[in-house]
Amino acid sequence: MKKKYDIGLLHGYVCSHNSIKKASIGIKNNKILKVGKIELGECSKVIDCKNKHLLPGIIDTQVHFREPGLSHKEDIRSGTSAALLGGVTTIFEMPNTSPATINEKELNKKLNIAKVSSWANYCFFIGACKENLNQLAKLEKLKGCSGIKIFMGSSTGSLLLSEEEDLEKALKICKRRVAIHSEDETRLKERFLKINHRKGVIQHEVWRDEKSAILSTERVIKYALKYKTKAHILHISTKDEIELIKNSKKHITCEVTPQHLTLFSPDCYKKLGSKSQMNPPIRNRTHRKGLWKGINDGIVNVLGSDHAPHTLKEKKLKWPNSPSGLPGVQTTLPLMLNYVNLGKITLNKVIELLAYNPSKIYRIKNKGQLKKHYDADITIVDMKKSYIIKDKDMAYKCKWTPFDGKRIKGDIYATIVNGKIKMINKKLLGKPNGKVVSFF
Repeated sequence: MKKKYDIGLLHGYVCSHNSIKKASIGIKNNKILKVGKIELGECSKVIDCKNKHLLPGIIDTQVHFREPGLSHKEDIRSGTSAALLGGVTTIFEMPNTSPATINEKELNKKLNIAKVSSWANYCFFIGACKENLNQLAKLEKLKGCSGIKIFMGSSTGSLLLSEEEDLEKALKICKRRVAIHSEDETRLKERFLKINHRKGVIQHEVWRDEKSAILSTERVIKYALKYKTKAHILHISTKDEIELIKNSKKHITCEVTPQHLTLFSPDCYKKLGSKSQMNPPIRNRTHRKGLWKGINDGIVNVLGSDHAPHTLKEKKLKWPNSPSGLPGVQTTLPLMLNYVNLGKITLNKVIELLAYNPSKIYRIKNKGQLKKHYDADITIVDMKKSYIIKDKDMAYKCKWTPFDGKRIKGDIYATIVNGKIKMINKKLLGKPNGKVVSFF
């Protein structure tokens, strides 16, 4: 006899950005068919979710999976396998690969790779540069494109868009939400010549100082408001930017990363060295406090991992030759669950920042909520399980995390992608089944 549901997630706590209720979820043909009371006999397959919380599949809107061209650091298969272990069901991947994703040809190359190797649902940003500035309106509409990404600060090679007139033009042209790495290139160049390089990586935040971020973000806000463009400022690192955005919320959204919420200088540089080196940099406790205030006040819209792996060999290079970037797609949700258990944030807020808001801001179809007819992308978590984050448990190619040795409470039990159980009890099942993300 044919069952009513392909999979039943029974007796769990179904969670959203504004509620938590005891219920079950029935999945049929890759979609959520029912949220409510479901009997065991109605399901072909069952997961007992007693004492577990069912979250909308987590959406990570900033990852760097390095493929093509830099796949010794990471690739789409390894990056998305780590994503599933971290409860992430959808990823937005960045364009600073080699070659850079700046046209339809390079976008399609990534889409073809992801079609056979991505465990998570996927889409890809196209990077703005002088070469494609006049085509941005066309490029942002391509299938599989997350939108346009603008790099305003150095370390991104050909994708740098640092001149004010180019930024203005891009924000005038683009109609979809534009993601922006906000650091002032002119100031970075000037300060690089003045700092004491002999002091090593502890100078990283001195070089890329608060003003570098503030000046750039002021400029983004200026042109976003002028042209009524939706701008999304990535990895905010200063309390001052939170205040700037606070007064410009109509067109501006922003993101913070778990590492900016967890680590702080100078401790991180003393303990981790270049393993804590990223752009914009980890800053002091005052700025970390300001970012948390931004979350509590509703100014911060999204949490993104900014997963940007490098090999340990590369990271061991003497600063400033050591590359910037930290891996994080596998630890973002666990770290935030730990903060829930510490009373720092509510589970509803975590869902808002990691599922509901990403879907709303980027206008993703049928994701970000556990509702009838929505895609069956579901993250099942055990809020009571404590464990230690370890390098050896990371699925990344680089095999390290800045959070190695950190004890946390809150674990990922299972990850369901497109109605299929793809990870349970730390084991990936079957083959990758990620699909390209659709937008309104």
